[in-house]
Amino acid sequence: MDFSYAIDLLNKGGYLVWPILFCSIGGMTIFFERLTLYRKVLKNHLGNDLICLLLSSGDFTGAKHKLSSSLSKYSIDKRIMLDALNINTSDNHTLEMILTHDVAREIELLSRTLNTLAVFASVAPLLGLLGTVIGMIKAFSVVESMGGSVNAAVLAGGIWEAMLTTAFGLMAAIPLLFFHNHLEGKLQLIQSELEDVAITFMKAWSEGKLKSHKINLKNNVDDSADKASKK
Repeated sequence: MDFSYAIDLLNKGGYLVWPILFCSIGGMTIFFERLTLYRKVLKNHLGNDLICLLLSSGDFTGAKHKLSSSLSKYSIDKRIMLDALNINTSDNHTLEMILTHDVAREIELLSRTLNTLAVFASVAPLLGLLGTVIGMIKAFSVVESMGGSVNAAVLAGGIWEAMLTTAFGLMAAIPLLFFHNHLEGKLQLIQSELEDVAITFMKAWSEGKLKSHKINLKNNVDDSADKASKK
């Protein structure tokens, strides 16, 4: 199929072919943009072992410094952990609420254009069907105007031209549905990884808080013993 023949088919399909083409191009643009973003986000979910080690040892300042130095546009997990560390709280429930909110916020930002992609995939076949109905109405209007002398070639030509919009609509919608499902799977994987990061962070943070509390308690006991001995 050469280029001129493809353009001829687009012209014969009627004016509704162009919004279908817009849905196809817009949907593919969203797909490749989101796919690139999701891959970069998944690639940056690495190197948290040292941060968790610092947290579990009670070195929260060192963990903050490490997170700040490794922060980037795509390191969502590190941004969530740094945000949680910047909240001055010793309550596990409060910290859990903060982490849950941050994960939900990041997932919402990542899924921002997926609804638009789903709309494109849904609207394209409907536009094709509408174009077919309009084309059939036109074809039978021609038959009515010809009266008793119906030309089968004219009728067949009008019908197949009307069916072009349905074909174009399905050709646009089917790939977009696959693209949308693929991105949904990637997004669920990111959400699962972020939730794992939040759980690991909570465990390390709790261990660090417990260790810090024991160290402070021991220091207080030693100070009390020193004061008692001086008296």
